[in-house]
Amino acid sequence: MSTIRFSTFPRTEPPPEFTSSLIEVFELHEATIATLGREKGLTSDSVLVLLRQDLEALGFDVEQGKTGADKIKRPVFFGENGVPALQYEVDAFHPIWRCGLEVEAGRAWLGNAVYRDMIQALVMVNLDHLVLAVPNGYRRKSLGRTVVSKDYENACAVADALFGHSRLRMPYGMIVIGY
Repeated sequence: MSTIRFSTFPRTEPPPEFTSSLIEVFELHEATIATLGREKGLTSDSVLVLLRQDLEALGFDVEQGKTGADKIKRPVFFGENGVPALQYEVDAFHPIWRCGLEVEAGRAWLGNAVYRDMIQALVMVNLDHLVLAVPNGYRRKSLGRTVVSKDYENACAVADALFGHSRLRMPYGMIVIGY
């Protein structure tokens, strides 16, 4: 049985048609990326490197490195002559599905990356879906003992609050993947 799991938001709508193809990519690499039962998980960059080829086969543009030219940027505002005046980065973007993908590791929950990713996606142009991949369990040392942060469950709880509340209408659908 796979430890890869996912939830889609809003919960009142079926998952997007591409969901199963995307989950298959994570399941294909489960043996190397899964965080449950592993003493130390990979970095988000390492996970993205392992997934890159299969994500590209699905049609994603994937970050190639840490230099400016290697990043995937999505416009937020356009300035003079239609040139993007403000852009945010995503780990991968599928132009047909209008889907941004963020892979997080240690800072997913403890470093507030979940919140940053969700807020930045709110204002990205032509983004209809956000996929947020987070560890099922991120292990760290605290006061000499191992503590497990339940990043997937925490990310789903935040998504439930935002997508389920009557005071807010999120402009995109979201998939949270626990790996």
